[in-house]
Parts: sequence; C-alpha cells; structure tokens
Amino acid sequence: MKSIKIAGMSCQHCVMAVAKALGAVDGIKDVRVHLETGIATYDEVKPVDASVVAAAIKKAGYDIVG
Repeated sequence: MKSIKIAGMSCQHCVMAVAKALGAVDGIKDVRVHLETGIATYDEVKPVDASVVAAAIKKAGYDIVG
C-alpha cells in the first residue's frame, strides 16, 4: 500500500474529488482518503509513475505535500 500527503482538502467533497481522481488512474485500486490526516492510501495493481499520481491530484485541484 502506498500513501501520499495531500494539501488543500477541507471537506468531504474534497475527499471524494481526490478519491475519484486517484481511482481513475490506470493501475490504482482501493483508494482511501482521510480528511483528518490529509493522507491518501492506495494499492497498485501494476507500477504507476509518481508523476502520473501527482498530475491526477493536481488536476483535481490539490497539491502533494513533500
């Protein structure tokens, strides 16, 4: 399971937007986004480049921390 810290989430709508964006990435499954911690976790069924994950989050309107 991989995890990523996301900045800018403030409500359940934000959580759903991030989960939908990550879930749409080919190779990612079992996405969980936690508003309180700002952390999204997911499994990869095949290798996914970190830049693809970052681009999906950015397109949804959020930033990666770190």
